[in-house]
Amino acid sequence: MVNVKTVKAIFKREFRSYFDSPVAYVFLVAFLVLVGFLTFGMAMYYERRQANLAPFFLWHPWVYLLLVPAATMGLWAEERRTGTIELLLTLPVTLAEALAGKFLAAWAFIGIALGLTFPIVLTTAWLGNPDMGAVLCGYVGSFFLSGACVAVGVFASALSRSQVIGFVIALAICLFMLIIGFGPVIDAVAQWGVPSAVVNAIASCSLMKHFESMRLGVIDFADIAYYVGVMVFMLAAAHVVTENRKAS
Repeated sequence: MVNVKTVKAIFKREFRSYFDSPVAYVFLVAFLVLVGFLTFGMAMYYERRQANLAPFFLWHPWVYLLLVPAATMGLWAEERRTGTIELLLTLPVTLAEALAGKFLAAWAFIGIALGLTFPIVLTTAWLGNPDMGAVLCGYVGSFFLSGACVAVGVFASALSRSQVIGFVIALAICLFMLIIGFGPVIDAVAQWGVPSAVVNAIASCSLMKHFESMRLGVIDFADIAYYVGVMVFMLAAAHVVTENRKAS
């Protein structure tokens, strides 16, 4: 049974730790600069002359691919490196509660970074008359996508005491889960003679595929259920890894 008060205490501890150093502010600035550059520079936002945020949300998976592993690589790796993980697990805190608190703190931090992109919404509303329902759907999809990436980062951080290794593993897993739904990759796999049913099953596991409809303004609860499933699976895997390390 997970104690909500304990999870809340872990959440506060981890969330505060992000802002105890300049790293959080550097991350937030890097996130906003990168999103702004990709939206206004690469996607040629103004040149499109369309009052929608489709080009803005288009780049979110790739921004999360780089920055979320950086934000989560120290969640467990730093605890293991400094030896504080033993102290944490001797307290009246279960491993599940510690995982939940750390995950929610990292997800909330990424959520703040996402929320700080509101000037782009204001700019779009000033320039035209965007469908705010579609904008809200895009933000919901992006938030759940970031949660799945954070869960991957928690799992990767639990695998090693090295933050660099945790970053690389999280990057590799997130990249794999993105590109398996990418059109050219699907076409390449199909050309190898793989049955279409298998190709479709692989593509359905892609983070990208489940984000596409929400990016365009359609919320399907199956997509949300997929992201929740990824979070639960990755946190359960992190629990198994950490429990085995604790027992060894």
